[in-house]
Formats: sequence, structure tokens, C-alpha cells
Amino acid sequence: MNSNLPLSPRPLRHLSDAQRRVLTLRQLRDHGISTADAAERTRPGGCWQRLLPGVYLLHPGPPTSEERLHAALLYAGRHAEADSGEAMITGLAALTLQGFASAPPLRSLDRIDVLVPRNRRVRSSGLAHILRTAQLPAPLEITGVPVAPVPRALADAVAQLSDPAAVRRLLTEAVRGGHCEPGAVVRELNRARLLSRPHVVDAVDTLLAESRALAEGRLYEMVRSYGLPEPVWNVDLRLPGGPLLGGVDAYWPEYSVALELDARTPRQDENTAWAEGARKREHLEGLGITVVHTTPKKLREAIEQQAAVVRTALMAAGDREPAAYVAVIPR
Repeated sequence: MNSNLPLSPRPLRHLSDAQRRVLTLRQLRDHGISTADAAERTRPGGCWQRLLPGVYLLHPGPPTSEERLHAALLYAGRHAEADSGEAMITGLAALTLQGFASAPPLRSLDRIDVLVPRNRRVRSSGLAHILRTAQLPAPLEITGVPVAPVPRALADAVAQLSDPAAVRRLLTEAVRGGHCEPGAVVRELNRARLLSRPHVVDAVDTLLAESRALAEGRLYEMVRSYGLPEPVWNVDLRLPGGPLLGGVDAYWPEYSVALELDARTPRQDENTAWAEGARKREHLEGLGITVVHTTPKKLREAIEQQAAVVRTALMAAGDREPAAYVAVIPR
């Protein structure tokens, strides 16, 4: 019998190369290998290895990174039972698979985090570190491996990191690399009760500042690349001798058009922040000032469309009644 592939009435062509080299005891039985045969092949000096309880590597050399990933998933029970639910790679391994430069190479990880349903009856063992959740997120598939979305993977990684610099690098790369929105990250960190850790809070502050700076840069790019008139940037509006109306990110005085970049921090109460923003926009519009609202995501994914919205608002200025005079104060 071949040391790598068992003779079997059931072919292995439906499996990937790594899956052919890493099989559970149940899969081996399905392919004609008994428990005794498997035990014989994994004796010292044998042609197979037992990577994890019930999971076998069908060659004697060190496992590849891909084989370790499949072994961890198999151990977590992804293919053990037809009704066993799902499992996915999370934490640092998931971030590495999703291209994070600040995450370590797979081969350097001593353990691989696997996210499973809360009722899954399996414990961490060897390279497989089991994490449980009441509700699994929808996984991404990368090179045939189910992987947790970036916000969840980040939270699971941060939960195990005590190095402030490492946490800050991961969170900043998530935003700078366009992997996800800051709000999604902060919601996951909050759900995991990590915002009580000072080094995580500091990293979140850096994350939000990074997100704001990137969005402002795209805003400047939009104005200049799409030939929009230059506004005054980052100003407060006030009625002469009256109350402060609020700050806006860009204002075109001759057109009475203001632009607001949604800068609500995800740690604020969303209902309160939305209500305050709505009151400010309503007040400005009551004075005849058109308010254009945009978000970092819209500027990143649909900047041309956002430029068109602003241009339309500017062109429509001539058809409106003149707006009330407001004082423009640099912030």
C-alpha cells in the first residue's frame, strides 16, 4: 500500500492536494484504512504522522502551512459530521491569509485559531486553538480555506496580543489597506469586551485618526481631480452675532453649499450622534445652505459619484433663493 495515499474504492480526486495529505480517521476508514492500520503507520519511524487527535498527515516530513490549516479545520470538526456546522480560520492566521503585512507568516505561528459554534464539543489541542461564538460570521474562502472576515479576525487576534505596537499596526493596516471600515472593527472589539484594555483603546484612537486623515485626503483629491471649485476647508459656520451653527469639512460660500464627512466615532451612541447631525443639517438647510453628506467608504469606493453629487449641488445654487449670510470661521 502506498505511504501517501490509501488504496480505496473511493477515489481522492475530489480533494485538494493538501486535503489528500491530511485526513481524519473517519475519512481514512471511508477509504479502506482501519484504525489499526493507521496506528501502525504512525509509529516512530513510520510513513505517516498524527498531527492532532484523529487527524493524520500522510507523509513523514514536516507539514506545510496549508496542511496545518486543513488539519486544524478537520480537528475542529468541519467535515466530521454532516450536521456539525461550520468552522473557519480566524485570528492572526486569518489576517495573514487576507494579506496583512503586519501579521506573521503562517509557518511561524505556533497555533492556529479556529472559530466554531458555541455548542461544538471540541477542545484546543496542539496547533489547533479553538474559539467559540454564538453566531458564526459568513466566512470568506481563500485558496479553498474558510476564513473569518477581517473585523472578527482582528478582534480574535487582538484578544491574545499584549504588545501595543502590534495591536496598533494591525488596526491601522486594516483601515489603510482598505480591508474594512473602522466602525466594523470597533463594534467587534466592543463585542469582545476589549475596549476596557488601555493599549486597545489607544490603538482604536490611532485607527480613527488614520481613517479620518485618509478620508480627508480623498476629499481633497476629489475636489482637485474632478475640477470642482476650491472650497474653504474645515470651518465653523455662525450667524453674525448669533449662535454657532456647527462645523463642516468644506464650504463654498458663493454657492452656499456645505459638505460634511461623517466623522462619528463608532464608540459614540449612534442614535444620539445621528440626531445631533440631523438637527445641524436641518438648521443649515433652513437657512438656505445645501448640505452634502458623504462617508469615508463612499469616497473610497465611489469618489466619481460623490464628485457628481457635489457638482450637482453647486450647479443648482443659481436656482435657489439666496441663503442667509453666515460667518465662516477657520477651525
